[in-house]
Amino acid sequence: MTVDLGVSLSTRRDESLLELTGTLDYASAPYLRQVIFERFDAGTRDIAVEVSDLRLIDASAIKVMLYLHHRAAQLDATIHLAGTRGTVLSAVEVAGVAKELGAYDELDWPPSERQRRPVDLDGLHLGHGHWPPEATEQLARLHRLAPGDPGRSRIRESVIEACLPTAEQLARRYGGAGEPLADLTQVAALGLIKAVDGFDPDRGIEFGAYATPTIAGEIKRHFRDRTWGVRLPRRLQELRLRVNQARDDLTQRLGRSPTVTDLAEHLDAPEEEVIEVLGAGHAYRPVSLDTPTRTADDSTTIADTIGGEPADFGMVEFREALRVLVERLPEREQRILALRFYGNLTQTEIAERVGMSQMHVSRLLTHALQFLRRRLSE
Repeated sequence: MTVDLGVSLSTRRDESLLELTGTLDYASAPYLRQVIFERFDAGTRDIAVEVSDLRLIDASAIKVMLYLHHRAAQLDATIHLAGTRGTVLSAVEVAGVAKELGAYDELDWPPSERQRRPVDLDGLHLGHGHWPPEATEQLARLHRLAPGDPGRSRIRESVIEACLPTAEQLARRYGGAGEPLADLTQVAALGLIKAVDGFDPDRGIEFGAYATPTIAGEIKRHFRDRTWGVRLPRRLQELRLRVNQARDDLTQRLGRSPTVTDLAEHLDAPEEEVIEVLGAGHAYRPVSLDTPTRTADDSTTIADTIGGEPADFGMVEFREALRVLVERLPEREQRILALRFYGNLTQTEIAERVGMSQMHVSRLLTHALQFLRRRLSE
């Protein structure tokens, strides 16, 4: 469906600016609603909708904006109009919601900070992108039934079946992150079941407002806990997310790729931790030892390039144990062992050095070796 609405997006930190052109009416308002909810899903907590170039806004669109304003408050976020004037300002004033929507507020977005990335409205697929409107009502009816009523199970299954396409759409948003889409779809389905079972209609919000963050959280936990080849401590995983966000922000602000020092100062974190996090990214998908190396010989793998074990590596433990045992021998026997095995002297030469007979040296040497052999074998 073609609509007379243009939307450009600018971002900074956890804020977004949507600049609208054309007409915001009954046909185009659902597209704006979808764009705003995608910004909330992405972690944006402050959204300004700039309408200075908007030609027209009708009553249904004003109703959608008011709905989004209330929904943002439920999500601990804010959304407000900006640049409201002319026909648009008159329309929201007649509706009595100009002040509530922040139509008189000034916009703190300098032109130098606006990227104005066009939003592809045709790619939003609104036909299956919304939660079924009857889901909230059905779950409210489910909660009014007695715990043992068989109708509870039928309603529960009906809601899950109706909402499953939307849960699958949420899973597709994360499909480019390296995980099989089938796995993410299963995780989203599990999150949907948790949302259905945990939804409380008495809180006064729609089911979709509760289900979306529940499913998104389940998918993010899947990435955090199940997909790492080498499991990182949660501290490093959380810092990695902050580093990735900071890298995008600083690239826009500095006009270049940020250095480790830039990231550390922006995050108020030690440079050593930032370096550790940047290096930890390789743990997400470890490279197999059977991966071919980039050489002319395609049969060579990474495992072939790794050095082997030193020939005397297995003797390290015995040598360390022997050092401790030698220290337990009498000083005279230690000296005889040193002259024999390190000085390469004969027993006769040793006898001359220590001032005793060759037979005595032989008996002391035999005694020392028997002691060491017995203790090492034990």
